[in-house]
Amino acid sequence: MLSVTLIRCNNPSNERVSKKLLPSSEKDTIRDPLPSWNDVESKKKILDFVKSVTNKASFVREEDRIAVFDNDGTLWTEQPVYTQLMFAIDRVKMLAPSHPEWKKTQPFKSLLQGDLRKTMAGGQKAITEIIMATHSGITTEEFAQTVKGWIDTARHPNFKRPYTKCVYQPMLELLSYLRANGFKTFVVSGGGVEFMRPWTEKIYGIPTEQIIGSSIKTRYEIQDGKPALIRTSKVDFIDDKEGKPTGINEHIGKRPILAFGNSDGDFQMLEWTTSVKTPTLGLIVHHDDADREFAYDRQSPIGTLDRGLDDAAEHGWIIVSMKNDWKIIFPD
Repeated sequence: MLSVTLIRCNNPSNERVSKKLLPSSEKDTIRDPLPSWNDVESKKKILDFVKSVTNKASFVREEDRIAVFDNDGTLWTEQPVYTQLMFAIDRVKMLAPSHPEWKKTQPFKSLLQGDLRKTMAGGQKAITEIIMATHSGITTEEFAQTVKGWIDTARHPNFKRPYTKCVYQPMLELLSYLRANGFKTFVVSGGGVEFMRPWTEKIYGIPTEQIIGSSIKTRYEIQDGKPALIRTSKVDFIDDKEGKPTGINEHIGKRPILAFGNSDGDFQMLEWTTSVKTPTLGLIVHHDDADREFAYDRQSPIGTLDRGLDDAAEHGWIIVSMKNDWKIIFPD
């Protein structure tokens, strides 16, 4: 699949990822911190920017070197449907014996009949209903264990590999490179925060307290004499579009100097990050590689990238192609 990176650099002068996922040796990494990137303009801009903010030219203190990353479509694949939705679909099938009414009720009826297209025709309302039915009614600990069990065994329908190996190798290298230069990296995703927390530290090297995502309300109660947090079926926060800068401000309390996304859902995060005069960098992964992953942008119902393509030049962002800028897509 093709991917594009939008990068903005206001100043033109510009950790922990599993070693198994980084194909180059330590010596190679010192020579080239981004070995899975081709030697193109986007790579040069990234390297120049990091050099600039870590040296005297446009020095930024380490405590202010904040980098935020979308997850779906930016750090790992999001097609043919979001990974969390695949998790929810498997949960529907598992829970169906306890819910005979689902056989006659949409969107569950079409989902159980294997008609995903009809299920998705219900749009966001159908997706929300599926998520709420499969993500609530249990404790936060039970949900985390359920996610861990699923993520360890589930396979991507196209690539036939674990979802945790459908992460983008060039982005893993970028995360590692930034942390090696004093950046603190955060995930800022429309996906559920408690769906991501059980595995992000192991795969991305980003700890749970640096994950910002959508959430549902929890309820405190005593179960069997012990306190517990119960996941309810009420939405608490949607971390998408305007919600992303809001979530960043509430969770981090600082404006990032780097922002990375792939869709119009990340537009406001990029816009807010790069709207100041101090050095900033904005990046968008453009999926344009149908041979190695997927090719989609303006017309895709998932990961739509329309406004971002049109307004990139105006905001000073650089579009980087996955097809042309990345040597490999997934770690091997």
